[in-house]
Amino acid sequence: MTIALKSAGIRQVKNSLAKWLITLGGISVLFTLVLIFMYLLYVIKPIFESAEIAPVTSFSIENDQQVLATGLDELQELVYTINNNGDVNYYPLKTTQKSLAVDATVERKFQESLINNTLTKVINASAEHKLLLDENNNVLLISPKFQSSYDTGFREIIPRISFPLGEDFIPVDEHGEGFLHLSFAMDDERAVFVGFTQDHRLIKTTLIAEDDFSYDPEYEIEYQEIELPTNQVDEILVTPGLAMAFVQSGDQVLVFDLSDEMDVELKATIIPQLAQSGEKPMHITAMALLSGGSSLLLGDSNGVVSQWFEVATDNGRQFKQIRTFKVSESEAVRQIHTEQFRKSFYTITDSGEMGTFYTTSEADLWRGNLTENIPSSFVISPRADGLLMFNENQFQLFSVENEHPEVTWQALWQEVWYEGYPEAEYIWQSTSGSDDFEGKFSLVPISFGTMKAALYAMLFAVPIALTAAIYTAYFMTPGLRKKVKPTIELMEALPTVILGFLAGLWLAPLIETHLPAIALLFILLPISVFATAFAWHNLPKTLKSQIPETWAPIILVPVLILVAYISFSLSPVMETYFFGGDIRQFITNDLGINFDQRNALVVGIAMGFAVIPTIFSMAEDAIFSVPKHLTSGSLALGATQWQTLIKVVLLTASPGIFSAVMMGLGRAVGETMIVLMATGNTPILDWSIFQGMRTLAANIAVEMPESEVGSSHYRILFLAAFVLFVFTFVFNTLAEFVRQRLREKYSSL
Repeated sequence: MTIALKSAGIRQVKNSLAKWLITLGGISVLFTLVLIFMYLLYVIKPIFESAEIAPVTSFSIENDQQVLATGLDELQELVYTINNNGDVNYYPLKTTQKSLAVDATVERKFQESLINNTLTKVINASAEHKLLLDENNNVLLISPKFQSSYDTGFREIIPRISFPLGEDFIPVDEHGEGFLHLSFAMDDERAVFVGFTQDHRLIKTTLIAEDDFSYDPEYEIEYQEIELPTNQVDEILVTPGLAMAFVQSGDQVLVFDLSDEMDVELKATIIPQLAQSGEKPMHITAMALLSGGSSLLLGDSNGVVSQWFEVATDNGRQFKQIRTFKVSESEAVRQIHTEQFRKSFYTITDSGEMGTFYTTSEADLWRGNLTENIPSSFVISPRADGLLMFNENQFQLFSVENEHPEVTWQALWQEVWYEGYPEAEYIWQSTSGSDDFEGKFSLVPISFGTMKAALYAMLFAVPIALTAAIYTAYFMTPGLRKKVKPTIELMEALPTVILGFLAGLWLAPLIETHLPAIALLFILLPISVFATAFAWHNLPKTLKSQIPETWAPIILVPVLILVAYISFSLSPVMETYFFGGDIRQFITNDLGINFDQRNALVVGIAMGFAVIPTIFSMAEDAIFSVPKHLTSGSLALGATQWQTLIKVVLLTASPGIFSAVMMGLGRAVGETMIVLMATGNTPILDWSIFQGMRTLAANIAVEMPESEVGSSHYRILFLAAFVLFVFTFVFNTLAEFVRQRLREKYSSL
């Protein structure tokens, strides 16, 4: 009695301990899933936050001379002004007193170059360059720079000025006329000026460097006069790549081709469809180039900004209006200012109302009034995290929180018309070798690729895995089952990187070289299996009795090997007689189907082999676990084995079979290494079995190491992980719901 009580007590302790450990394990799993979910949301949340602009500081300066231009250093610690005497004055933003001056040597050279000259205008040639015009209509290009020094143990900003085109003023117009409008751009070898003179001539002046524009450059000057079909010019813009010049003339924009050094031709004419409001006519009131110079922004007197760029059409490349932004309901757009490296722009209306927009995502980021009137100078900091406004000797500095303007739900999940594309498309292209690159972050192609890869893998794996599970659990002898089942389950331990390696380096070239053989295998293998089974069924009983029952399935092995040998032997013959000797060229040229060596067929086969053990193991267990009294009762009532299998066994095991298929689908959706190594990783929307794809998991694995922490690219990759997480969570939830319904329905059998 005592021993029994003691044993019962120990058993009770073990049961309680097991109960608490299992409960703790289950809670830990759920808690971990919630933590993962919350962390993904924590990383993703900033990309959907609104832009914020807040005042930082403001101060006045004492200046007897006219300020022609202002600027700001990258760290927003130093402001400079250029006045009509050619003086460059620097102001630290922490105090209101001028405490820094330009480097003495550079200042001396700069002042010497301005002897007997007075500046009439300063043009912002680019974010780095200022173009100075003197009273003799000559120009000088300067580049204000800021260097950090730690010689004193603290960071000190040292301002400097460089002269990319030399320290002497350059005569841009050979006739010496004054300019009403002037624009400039340069690269390593050329510098181009396009100006409209006071005597109504449109001229192009080109500086061609003998080597490049380095220290103390030497160059040759070429003067050209451009034929202008009008006498009115309101503004001129030259693209950074020196390819085109946009000349606004009234309510139209003339586009001139600058690529030909000998002749400048009128390439196109942009005539916006300006909306009319009652009796009030609408006109173009502002013009600007987006970062990179591929897009032109036009603001009108109705408060609308339109974006234009070239697209490929049946009649060649033409300028089209791509999208519009409603800036104001009643006021004209007076100024448009664009960022240096992104597709963001700022607008200012007559009343000083400012708006912030991003073209690619069509995002309306911020609206508000920062000043009471239009500022005479508007500067965007190089990092786009600050704004500097100057008006009537008053500086105002504002901070800008706008880190992810390119991300909106529309840009992620809808078609977007990107610069240079003939139409709106779903595109994923996160990086480029150019600073002017327009990020393309559509999640549609990689989500589609995930579904495509899973679909072809399941089409290959499900029939093989389920039929193998049915035969192993229901028809195979116990002795053979003990060998086959562990062998197939052992395949699940095979690293997927090995399967991906074999698929990419061995299977993909094999399929490309013997594509007719692969097609024959899909036809002949099922036929040979049925033919062999039919022949075995019709063998005399005396002959079948002499062959051990465990050998019956092994008879198929030589048959399958023979069929494979025949298929590969017939492949070159079929390719010669039916496909002109090259089936790949036939598919590409005659059928018009693109063919990639690493395609969905390769992925389907390779990933199918990775998924088969999962589906087979769970489905085989479910079928084998069907109570024997059900099958015995069915057979006793006169049903055949096949009738019992279909009407009893499969229905009873359907919850487990369904779970097996869904587990296999989850494995296929989350697979990384196989799709990473066996596809071309091309994010395209194409169901073709001969085209590749890029999946969510593979995209994260490829691009996460190269993404900048905290950038839009980095956070969108976490969003892709969140989409994958939600995708698998929803599928598993639906699968569990269906499984429970099947269990309730067939539990009474």
